[in-house]
Amino acid sequence: MLFAIVCRDHPNALELRMANRPAHREYLARHSDRLKLAGPFLDAEGRMCGSLLIIEAADQADAEAFAAGDPYRKAGLFASAEVTPFQAVLGSWKPD
Repeated sequence: MLFAIVCRDHPNALELRMANRPAHREYLARHSDRLKLAGPFLDAEGRMCGSLLIIEAADQADAEAFAAGDPYRKAGLFASAEVTPFQAVLGSWKPD
């Protein structure tokens, strides 16, 4: 089952994001088998200000655990983080 993880950074948190980015990327690399899409949201000036991840998970609890393990979340970067079931229907990417 697919889940969307939508996270918004606290205001003025770019320095915290950048300090934790290597650990965040290593975490995603370790879980690349379940990662379908990942990338940052950008503000009007093009600075990273949040994250979107589409992952495969067994259920809501599994997806929540994945989100909780992200080094960004552990560092307190996010003002909000929502984990929601997702269904890919249209577009050039679709699940297997």
